[in-house]
Order: sequence, then C-alpha cells, then structure tokens
Amino acid sequence: MKYKTYLFDFDGTLVDSMPTFVSVMLRILDENSIKYDEGIVKIITPLGYAGTAEYFKKMGLSLPKDEIIRLMDEYAYNEYAHTIQAKAHVISVLKRLKSEGADLNILTASPHRVLDVCLKRLGIYELFNNVWSCDDFGTTKADPDIYVMAAEKLGQPVESILFLDDNYNADKTAKTAGMKVCGVFDASSADYADDIKGVSDYYIYDFSELPDLK
Repeated sequence: MKYKTYLFDFDGTLVDSMPTFVSVMLRILDENSIKYDEGIVKIITPLGYAGTAEYFKKMGLSLPKDEIIRLMDEYAYNEYAHTIQAKAHVISVLKRLKSEGADLNILTASPHRVLDVCLKRLGIYELFNNVWSCDDFGTTKADPDIYVMAAEKLGQPVESILFLDDNYNADKTAKTAGMKVCGVFDASSADYADDIKGVSDYYIYDFSELPDLK
C-alpha cells in the first residue's frame, strides 16, 4: 500500500451513479426549456447541488436557488436510497485498504441526504473516517481551497493524500492544490480520459488496480 490517506469522490468513483446525477440535473433544464451543450456535464459535476443551481441560474433558469436544489434532491433521493450500486471491486478494495490501516475519507459534491443513505445501504459507511459533502466546506471541488481545508482536517500534509475522482476539473484542481491525484475511469467521462490522465499522477480503469499503485 503506497498511500496511507485516501480522499475519494463518490459519484462515478465509488458508485455507479453518474447516469442518475446527469439525468436529474438535465431534467431540470429540460423542464424549463434551457438549452445546453454536451460539455455541461464536465462543468457541473464538481459543483455540487448548490453550485450547480447557481450555474443554472446564470444559464437563465428563473427558479429560486432553493427550489432548484429541492428538485434535485427530490428527483435523486429514491435512486440513491434504493437502486444505485457500488462500482466493480470497490467494496472489496475499500475493506482491504481499511484492514491494512489506511485512512479512508470521502469528499463529494453530493449532499448528505443522498450520500449517507447510499453508503449505509451498501454497508460501507463505517469504513470511512470522514464522509464530507462540499456543503460541509461551503465551497465546491472547483475551488483549490477545499482540498487544503480537507488536508487540514485530516491533519496531513496536502501532498501526502491521494485524491481519486472521475471528473477532469476536480482532478485538475486537486492537483493544483498539491494533492497526489488518481483519475478513475467512468463511462460518463470516457471522452475526457486522456485529459484526466494528463493532470493525474495515476489513472485506474478498475478499483482492483488501486492497492498496487507504485
């Protein structure tokens, strides 16, 4: 085990939820006849619900921010509570790392309402020393400061932490903040795999590769 402290993204990294996340967000735009291009997914994924709501308002969505967030939560909750599954080998690898003494943590754009219920249903909530939503920091994963603040809470030098995410912008920002970065393949970001590799120290296609990083 090369690293002692891990900071994991949730959606698209630990769980196969990106189709749900994307469909929820785009459904709100579609219902309000707001036009968007394919690149929007890459932009909004690290922003969290509040950040995405603000971005949607800049795009012309006239609903109040609180109402946008309420709709996101309503549309997503049932899937996280009952349907979304862990990605291949995630659970077994997390248990292996934990048994070897690793410090496992989550930093995600998803709010606790959907994050916690999903982790508990999958039986892995207790594996993590910290389960953080961006909401806990009052900013997003597009802000380098969030990684520095997370490192401070962990009591570790930022450069000693391995951050794992399937999103290019989050990986790039974490790297800028000084963390070691491992890009994670997800079908939703397959078109950006080369971009992610370009800003990451490592890249894995399957979680079974994680314990053997050199």
